[in-house]
Amino acid sequence: MTGYTAIVTVRLKAGVLDPEAETTRRALERLEFELEDLRAADRFEIDLDADSPEAAKRRASEMADRLLANPTIHDYAVEVERRE
Repeated sequence: MTGYTAIVTVRLKAGVLDPEAETTRRALERLEFELEDLRAADRFEIDLDADSPEAAKRRASEMADRLLANPTIHDYAVEVERRE
């Protein structure tokens, strides 16, 4: 088995109200930063052992499906890096 770090990024789907991002966007605009849009996201870094990067990604995706993300309102992305 090899050690991997799976990075799971969970964010609200387009069209779902994101009050945290809206508040932050308004604050940035008051500080005179120009931006089109802003979305908040949660990032989870999961250290795990697996036989391959694909197996690590499958396990992290299952974690996201079962607990880290609500499929009704969230999208998520999984990236896997080999841990040194």
